Amino acid sequence: MPAMTHSAVLPVSVADIDAAAEVLAPVAVRTPLLSSPALDAATGARVFLKPEVLQRTGSFKFRGAYNKLASLSPELRRAGVVGFSSGNHAQGVAAAAQLLGVHATIVMPSDAPASKRERTAGFGAEVVLYDRDREDREAIARDIAERSGATLVRPFDDPMVIAGQGTVGREIAEDLAALGLAPDLVVAPASGGGLIAGTALAVKARFPQALAMSAEPEGFDDHARSLVAGRRESNPAGGRTICDALMMSIPGEVTFAINRVLLAGGVAASDAEVGTAVGFAFRELKLVVEPGGAVALAALLAGKLDVRGKTVAIVLSGGNVDADLFSRLIA
Repeated sequence: MPAMTHSAVLPVSVADIDAAAEVLAPVAVRTPLLSSPALDAATGARVFLKPEVLQRTGSFKFRGAYNKLASLSPELRRAGVVGFSSGNHAQGVAAAAQLLGVHATIVMPSDAPASKRERTAGFGAEVVLYDRDREDREAIARDIAERSGATLVRPFDDPMVIAGQGTVGREIAEDLAALGLAPDLVVAPASGGGLIAGTALAVKARFPQALAMSAEPEGFDDHARSLVAGRRESNPAGGRTICDALMMSIPGEVTFAINRVLLAGGVAASDAEVGTAVGFAFRELKLVVEPGGAVALAALLAGKLDVRGKTVAIVLSGGNVDADLFSRLIA
């Protein structure tokens, strides 16, 4: 894939994403691009959905986690890894560690969905719970890493992780090119910003004219505000959303260094709009999408994106949702 002229000044390069694609090829699912006549009719656009709900562990996070762990030396692998996550990165690290024979400790919020906690432990990881409102998960993870000699695997602010997530965009670009199409707009959910950073980098390498945007829940629109301000802006403390995977308080440093250059802006969707999108994905696409994974689709369905007459790619980033919440959202 040809490199962009400015990619050399960014923390992650197109070559890094290409290398990650080779590492991931034997283990990750190459998720398809899906289309829906109902979605095209509702939006007046030609929409393609990238269902990372079908990815190993049920989210895109496996890509970055495996790419990072695979890069560790034998000595570092023997010392183990430590991750911190509300659930999807936790499962990604745990699954990658299991495949590579590495011990994993994961710091998770006590209010994370039970299904995410259980599946993380099911991959063989040791789970350490913390209070989201009163404790600092990164400080806890860093302390464990310092005491044990384990490698800290950050959920987004790591070039190897971002490169792994960038394979999502690489596949979107390749598959659209194979159809003879060029995307006008690519939108992905954002928490720390690793997915949209890597995706934007890969897509714009092949289609420089394409716009890339972040999608977030209302009350957690730190990327959208940061892009306007030109500096990282944080969210007020104590907020809540059904998008449990997207509750970061501020964009990552490494990710924002990429996103401030590549993104055209950001949009936000309400919990009600996200619920509508979860139901749409279930009824029309036959897909189980968690709220955080559906926020870009929610913004599209709510008319918050200018898409009429355009070719659009939307990332459905994850499908790990508790059954009781899912049943309420699709009712």
